[in-house]
Amino acid sequence: MSLPVTVLVVDDHPVFRTGMATVLADLPDVSVVGEACDGAEAVSAAARLRPAVVLMDLRMPNVNGLEATARITTAHPDVAVLILTMDEDDDSVFAALRVGARGYLLKEADGTDVHRALLGVARGEAVFGPRIAQRVLSHFAAPPAARSALPFPHLTDRERETLDLISRGLDNASIARRLNLSEKTIRNRVSDVLAKLHARSRTEAAALARDAGLGHPRPSGEKSTRLSGPAGPGSSP
Repeated sequence: MSLPVTVLVVDDHPVFRTGMATVLADLPDVSVVGEACDGAEAVSAAARLRPAVVLMDLRMPNVNGLEATARITTAHPDVAVLILTMDEDDDSVFAALRVGARGYLLKEADGTDVHRALLGVARGEAVFGPRIAQRVLSHFAAPPAARSALPFPHLTDRERETLDLISRGLDNASIARRLNLSEKTIRNRVSDVLAKLHARSRTEAAALARDAGLGHPRPSGEKSTRLSGPAGPGSSP
């Protein structure tokens, strides 16, 4: 590429963020145009700076990396998002891909791997770290039935349980009481669910859930339990 690839570095840990920006700034074909400390700041900076690539962490306060990725890729399809995170579980990987990320690396990756991935996604390629690539290949090699035993297989059991309660019309406070969790925990979980479903609101997420069979009223007197295993839609958690 004749011009340097412009990059926005997003991470809530200032030491890691500054260190990564410094490493990238020394590369002749990369230009760091900005830094952001959370997802909300990343969305704003991406709109203002229009970098070729956003190097995005997932676990951040306020607006997490999944939601920020969804917002950026929807508003600016020409901006590539490369995830750089410590999270290597299948839920995080496939949720990131569903909201538009073009690549996924773990923070154990060295500078050479990050550099190569940045250039790759800027060219429109899909780039994964070695362990992540194996997960993606294994997922698509699995029989379709194994991938779709539950509605929204990219959600965790707890996220699916929360979505089920959202689809029944419960607000965060009610869900927190039902699950014996704090409202902050539920608020964060709802944010993760919306990002993974690429839903813009609770109402949209609830509609998707009901279309998939969640949210049906339980028979009178039936207790709520956790969604687990390949049970039918709307079964208890």
